[in-house]
Order: sequence, then C-alpha cells, then structure tokens
Amino acid sequence: MTVPISNLYKLQHGAIWKAIKTDNFAFWMCCAYLFFEYIRPQAIWPLFDVYHYWARSFIMLAFIAWFFDPNRQFVWTKFTTGVFAYLVLVVISSRLAYWPEISSEYFMDFFNWVVVFFVLTQITTTRQRLYILLLIFMIASFKLSLYGARTFAMRGFAFADWGLAGPRGYFQNPGELAIQMLMFAPMSLFFIQGIKKHLKKWQVYTLYLMPITAVLTVIGTNTRGGQIALAAQVLALVMVSKHRFKMLIVICAIGFIGFQLLPEEQKTRFKSSGEDLTSVQRLLYWEHGWQMIKDHPFIGVGYFNFPAFYTNNHSEDIVLEMLKEKGAEFPHNIFIQVGTDTGFSGLAVFVGLMLGSFLTMHKLQKAAEKTGDNFVLNLTKGMNVALVGYIISGQFVTVAYYPFLWIHLVFVVSMTTFWKNEKSAEDIDNHSSRGMKVYGH
Repeated sequence: MTVPISNLYKLQHGAIWKAIKTDNFAFWMCCAYLFFEYIRPQAIWPLFDVYHYWARSFIMLAFIAWFFDPNRQFVWTKFTTGVFAYLVLVVISSRLAYWPEISSEYFMDFFNWVVVFFVLTQITTTRQRLYILLLIFMIASFKLSLYGARTFAMRGFAFADWGLAGPRGYFQNPGELAIQMLMFAPMSLFFIQGIKKHLKKWQVYTLYLMPITAVLTVIGTNTRGGQIALAAQVLALVMVSKHRFKMLIVICAIGFIGFQLLPEEQKTRFKSSGEDLTSVQRLLYWEHGWQMIKDHPFIGVGYFNFPAFYTNNHSEDIVLEMLKEKGAEFPHNIFIQVGTDTGFSGLAVFVGLMLGSFLTMHKLQKAAEKTGDNFVLNLTKGMNVALVGYIISGQFVTVAYYPFLWIHLVFVVSMTTFWKNEKSAEDIDNHSSRGMKVYGH
C-alpha cells in the first residue's frame, strides 16, 4: 500500500510508520540494516553487543526475501557494472598480491559493500522507500552531529588533541566522523529545501539544526582535511545556487564566524602543514604510493598490501617514531589506496563511479527541473556537494572501503530507478488514456 508522498514530506509520524508497516519484509530488513549500520545500537546498549553481525544478518535476510519475492524488480545499471568490475579487479589483485594472505584477511572490507550495494539497489525502487531510507540516514547522522556539536560547545569551542570521536565502528576516528558530517550536511540542507513547502516554519527551523550541527562537528574534529573539504563544499554551494551573490554574502558571514570558532591551535596546525612530521609522513606515503602504481600499473602491488610493501621497500622513509617498530600505515589517500590496491585499472573504475555519480545527478537535476519536482531537484544538488566533500577529505584519510561512497551510490541508483519507474508508469497511463479517447470517439 502506497502512502501519499505529500504526507511523508510533511513528516507525519503516522504516515511514515504506515509506509514502513505496509511494505514488505525485504524492505523492513533494509531499514533494519541501515539502522544498525548507522545508529549502531550495539555500541550503545550491551544487550545488542552480544551478537556482532547484526548489519550483515539483516542485509542477508533482505537478499533472501527479495530473491523469493515474485514481484521483485531486477536492477542493473552502469554503477552495478562498475562495482562488480572493481570486485573482479580486487579478486585478481588479491591472487597476484605480494602478500595474498593479507589480501584474504581484508577481502570482506570491500566485498561487504558489494553485497550491500546490490541488495539495497534491488529493493529501494520507489520514491517512498528511498525517502524512508533517507530519513533513517538523516536521523542517524543527526544523532552523531548533535553529540559532536554539543561536545565541541561544552569544551568552549576549544582545541583538543583528540578532536571528536564517534561511536565504535566506521565513524569512531575524527577523520571518518568528519567525512560523514561532510556528506550529511549538504544532503540534509537540500533535503530540507526539497520538502520545506510541506512543513511548518518551526519544523523547518528545527531541521536546520542538522546541517548546522554537522558543520560544527567538522570544525570540532580538528581534522585539516575535513575543514579543507568543508571550504570546498562552501564554494560548491555558491556554484549550485541560483542566487549566487546572496549565497556568497551569507557564506562569507558564516565563514567568518566559523573562522572565529576555529581554535588558535588548529590555525597553527594549518600554518605548519607540510612541515610537521605527520604531514611529512603522508607526503612520503603519497610519493612512494604513486611510484608503486606506476611500477605496477595493471593490478597494483596487491589489495591492502600497501603497508607491508612500503615497510619492506621504504623503511628509511618512516619518519614517525611510533611507526618505526610496527611499520607503515595505509596511505591516507583514497586514490593512492585504490591505485596501489588495483593499479590504474581499478583507479579508472573508482574514478568512473564518482564521475558517473556527478553526471547522473546533474542529468536528473535537469529532468526534475523540467517537471517541477522540487524534492528530486534539490536532493541531486545535495548529493553532488556531498560527493565533493568525500573526494576532498578523502585525500587525507584511507576510506575507500568505508560506507561513504558505496551508500552514496546506493542513493544515486535508487533515485534513478524510482524516477524511471515513475516515468514509465506515467507513459503507460498516458497511453491508456489516449486509447480510451480513441475508443470512445
């Protein structure tokens, strides 16, 4: 049973619950998966921590339910091809790696996202389903941003060496928490823009706490990469806005306030970029990583083999004292990570997925603009600005196999799927109407 989408846009609790309750078991499991992956109750309540495979179990149950659903829709897109092509390259790279045992140990780090991507894109085929998954994503991210902003404010917006940390899991490290906030901030901002005409003013003002707290959390993490990415997103917002001059004035004001909130210690860290040992070590990782890709152009040095290869071949360029005994880290750059894992072959697929996402959202934005679909029009903008944040911040952390890009691609594919389904249904209705008129005549 389909609930009127306008009722969902109004954030009516009864309508949202009815939409979930009247859907099928496969979609329930998708909702449960996203809830456990992002809300992470297992990290909050010990009762859930006795079992460590909640998210994986829910996604497998969703797949089984979808497989046996006689009305299932099989979805295959260029993104599906890209994700599976990259999986093939990971398998080949693992077999031909310098240390295949290391590749085997980390295989599930990517394979997990292949399964998640495939299952969620097969099931999230309607506007209603995408909207509900987005709500879960927003609520979970808002939980993180509210905690981060409150913690940052309670310490007087002061600098702390440890920054801000999230719950145990993908967002525990300040760098990863910053990326989640960088993706959440523009998505929530444009999500609000897409539904605000259905809401009361107090609801709109309350929802604006989402992007505001997300930005504060990024600042509070004390991560230079995250803050540089935030600045890049600000410029992107100017580019996608129709009222660029007004937006520029607002953003300059916000930027000034944000700079004032930035602790002096963090400003000092920016001034020392490229000179402190942490920066020097990362620059060495990138330099040698790029050489590894050029020396192994087809399939890289092996999936997840970068640390071992670097330690064995460039130990003299491990400058951080704490690493001299335990060895090199991962390269702190998504492109170097992917390139050393799978060579230029994998790097081409990886970049192609991101470029394809930009172009697909831009194309869908134009289509939504023609039809006056304000929700889709705004969400496509938010998706592209979010991806800018991931790409820029990804130059400083090793997060190619974290949920950021793969869940983003789920939303991209789901948006294009429900859009095509709706247009196909409209074409059928229009054809039927014309047929009835001819018959009546």
